[in-house]
Amino acid sequence: MGLKDEDLERTHGGLVVVKPKPQKGLTSKAIDWLEWAFVKMMHDPKQPLHYLSGNFAPVDETPPLADLPVKGHLPECLNGEFVRVGPNPKFAPVAGYHWFDGDGMIHGMRIKNGKATYVSRFVKTSRLKQEEVFGGSKFMKIGDLKGFFGLAMVNMQLLRTKLKVFDLSYGQGTANTALVYHHGKLLALSEADKPYAIKVLEDGDLQTVGLLDYDKRLSHSFTAHPKVDPVTGEMFTFGYSHTPPYVTYRVISKEGVMEDPVPITVSEPIMMHDFAITENYAIFMDLPLYFRPKEMVKEKKFIFSFDPTKKARFGVLPRYAKNELLIRWFELPNCFIFHNANAWEEGDEVVLITCRLQNPDLDMVNGGVKEKLENFTNELYEMRFNVKNGMASQKKLSVSAVDFPRVNESYTGRKQRYVYGTILDSIAKVTGIVKFDLHAEPETGKEKLEVGGNVSGIFDLGPGRFGSEAVFVPREPGTTSEEDDGYLIFFAHDENTGKSAVNVIDAKTMSPDPVATVELPKRVPYGFHAFFVSEEQLQEQAKL
Repeated sequence: MGLKDEDLERTHGGLVVVKPKPQKGLTSKAIDWLEWAFVKMMHDPKQPLHYLSGNFAPVDETPPLADLPVKGHLPECLNGEFVRVGPNPKFAPVAGYHWFDGDGMIHGMRIKNGKATYVSRFVKTSRLKQEEVFGGSKFMKIGDLKGFFGLAMVNMQLLRTKLKVFDLSYGQGTANTALVYHHGKLLALSEADKPYAIKVLEDGDLQTVGLLDYDKRLSHSFTAHPKVDPVTGEMFTFGYSHTPPYVTYRVISKEGVMEDPVPITVSEPIMMHDFAITENYAIFMDLPLYFRPKEMVKEKKFIFSFDPTKKARFGVLPRYAKNELLIRWFELPNCFIFHNANAWEEGDEVVLITCRLQNPDLDMVNGGVKEKLENFTNELYEMRFNVKNGMASQKKLSVSAVDFPRVNESYTGRKQRYVYGTILDSIAKVTGIVKFDLHAEPETGKEKLEVGGNVSGIFDLGPGRFGSEAVFVPREPGTTSEEDDGYLIFFAHDENTGKSAVNVIDAKTMSPDPVATVELPKRVPYGFHAFFVSEEQLQEQAKL
């Protein structure tokens, strides 16, 4: 079915060189024909593919385009490369398409001495390379995993794997979800795969270097949301699986050495998209969004289904634990969480600041879509877990809908004051950026997000303009200056004009007048998570 670990070619830095060997030929064509027959019989071609239309539609790669027009000024602390990844399918789907399905494409802006260069590149995953050989979409799509048709498409995947049409030696992920920097490497992540190392070239161009398996020590998937401790330089991560152990926790040293796996026991295969760390603990979230293939077929449900009758469980584990014996589990009312802002310790309590969803439905970003949110709440919450007496509590900090929370990452795992989130109007459309002050009390009786109480500022993008996750870049690194002394940088798109831009706003004042706007020569589709690679990090990773 593929190469063994010891047979994989590696770079001098120990990265796996991704060279899949898919098999074209009669077997491949026969399976294509069988798949075509299933699609013809069972799939309704009239179903809308909203997440392939408008500004969700994919774009081609763009080589570096320099000297872009800058309105305002780009502060010196933004010397570096701002990158954001998202789904961008190279080939049209055979049947359905879910927003999570697309191939990972990174949009980058290299900033140096007030000048800006734009680039966009696919992450050259094994999955993408194999579909390029076939000249079309072949890997199973999340968007097809519903009902009996979902079972048929799973079997197409299994057949292609068993008959060696696919080469799964290098995984099958999209690297479309998030980016992180650790141990001299920028990593592109998706939670069903291992990390891909990306090199940023001097002109801002982006090059996929290889797959990171930590010297063969990583044999399971790797979350898209690992946490880097800004004080120790360590990275903390986990993977979740459809087979036991359903969750595996890992610690990676500052020097890039991965410690032994720590299996975490949960009762069923779940989706755990994020977790959190404090100075002494790691926080795991056993939330009732279950992987249930039998229900997918029997009840024509989406393969991940939410159980509103189950409690939300949070596990607090000493972060250097060698096993799960010391984990403490806490229960809170039913919910789901995609993204945490931060966590820290206060006396006997572990505090988690998070975006809490009621009644999530992953089918909402599949095929058709409703323009406005219905029966969907996504609110900022504070949760507290007392490790001494075992009590848990929660407090609502905002109205709906807030997500993609970010903080000044010099405070990761430590108490901080400000959270920067995106304001959502439909599931995937960002209408503005909101700044929360955790030292202030939330105003009660509000129906929408407005300045006042703990909302210290809102940057509204205006009619027909939509943004994406905003990353905080401090004016000075570290914790010696004021926590909010810096800038928020994010991609935005104007649906009135069809133009995209990068906006830089003042995080302290949240002024409606951007510090800088860089108009882009190409359209940038809506996407997922962003990251800022500093000039110092760019020089360090140049050795890759």
